[in-house]
Amino acid sequence: MDTEDHKALRAAVAALGRRHGRGADPDHLWSEAGKLGYLGVNLPEAHGGGGGGITELSIVLEELGAAGCPLLMLVVSPAICGTVIARFGTDAQKETWLPGLSDGTRRMAFGITEPDAGSNSHRITTTARRDQDTGGWILTGRKVFISGVDIADATLIVGRTEDARTGRLKPCLFIVPRDTEGFTRRPIDMELNAAEKQFELVLDDVRLPADALVGDEDAGLLQLFAGLNPERIMTAAFAIGMGRYALGRAVEYARDRTVWNTPIGAHQAIAHPLAQAHVDLELARLMMQKAAALYDAGDDPGAGEAANMAKYAAGEACVKAVDQAVHTLGGNGLTREYGLAQLITAARVARIAPVSREMILNYVSHQTLGLPKSY
Repeated sequence: MDTEDHKALRAAVAALGRRHGRGADPDHLWSEAGKLGYLGVNLPEAHGGGGGGITELSIVLEELGAAGCPLLMLVVSPAICGTVIARFGTDAQKETWLPGLSDGTRRMAFGITEPDAGSNSHRITTTARRDQDTGGWILTGRKVFISGVDIADATLIVGRTEDARTGRLKPCLFIVPRDTEGFTRRPIDMELNAAEKQFELVLDDVRLPADALVGDEDAGLLQLFAGLNPERIMTAAFAIGMGRYALGRAVEYARDRTVWNTPIGAHQAIAHPLAQAHVDLELARLMMQKAAALYDAGDDPGAGEAANMAKYAAGEACVKAVDQAVHTLGGNGLTREYGLAQLITAARVARIAPVSREMILNYVSHQTLGLPKSY
């Protein structure tokens, strides 16, 4: 349940969302949300943030989505990158990046996905090796489906370094400024109609200073999952907000659309699927709130399980809500006027990214139920 502070935050962000609404200029909305303190609500007060957690940031994204103007970069910039830097970054990294991430004047992208790795983060081939001349790092590799690189000041890249004791590769995180030599991007032609574009990245012997490494070189998966759990929670918020927006448009239409002197919403064939969509979205929100509360309390293992479940539930609820909304409007559901048809593609994102529902079911099977792996 929302606290009084959460209710106030929800109401304030909802009002901002209504002022901008569907078709909003994302840069203008981002700037205003930053000035109002919403973008960095999860980041430390000492570095310009609101001192809250993922609980508060998920409220911001959900309410903007419910108003028809979600900001996908909220998932990436403050939630993943901001969280990782706040938890593991050096004092200099915090001072350099967190104030700008908090007020929206700086943005960061997150680069983990690779062409041949898929959901298997152990197969990441982007490597980082020490530059013997400078003591810095040299990164080589490729990334795909990286959001917002063109509007980000830097990208937090997941690479792998060699463990001197075992010779095994371990994940590490590096801050790569946008215009670094050897760091190039190519837009991916997407059917998805979104303000944030997707890119393929190439790192061709990208040379970075020693302080580009975030956190401890030996922390490995701990630091990586510090960003991935918030990513799943925020993706759930993105999906729930989108589902609420679609459902709201359908309910409004079902109240007003009259056939044979009766609003179509009076018929159970219309009303019950919309009611079910509402139930599913509310259940997903409860799991999202549980995941956020566990994460903010420092329970990383518990948050991992709940974040995956929340992302799964929200993705399914969103797809069903959008589908039912379009079906409720009939032909009007496919017109630009009502703006629901484009959500059919967008809703699939919550099922696919950042991890598929099948991989979440694998996680629950293995980690929660203790069943053996098939791979």
